[in-house]
Amino acid sequence: MKKQLLTRLAPAPAGPYSQGIQFGNTIYTAGQGPIDAETGKVQGDTIEEQTAKTLDNLKYILEQAGATFDDVVKVTVHLSDLGDFQAFNEVYKRYFKEPYPVRTTVGSQLLGIKVEIDAVAILK
Repeated sequence: MKKQLLTRLAPAPAGPYSQGIQFGNTIYTAGQGPIDAETGKVQGDTIEEQTAKTLDNLKYILEQAGATFDDVVKVTVHLSDLGDFQAFNEVYKRYFKEPYPVRTTVGSQLLGIKVEIDAVAILK
């Protein structure tokens, strides 16, 4: 059975999609960016600041299903500038520990943000 995940701690969806969906023991999150849930504005100017806010938003959605970053098995990352990869990676490593989830990182045309991330997690 499909269950919608929704938290006020992460930004409200800007279109016809859910913040996250739980199907059985699998959790899928929508792509999150560095948007402050209260103000609706981009938080942070640097890739490091924006990555931290983006990952915090993902964390809040995962928590709605009782999951943590330890439960994440797949991550997709969109960077507006692939030159930011190393700085992004330094922040990313503070949120995930080994064994790291599999990950795809691509350069994307993002509107007004430097990073967008979505995840798939499996509850134990």
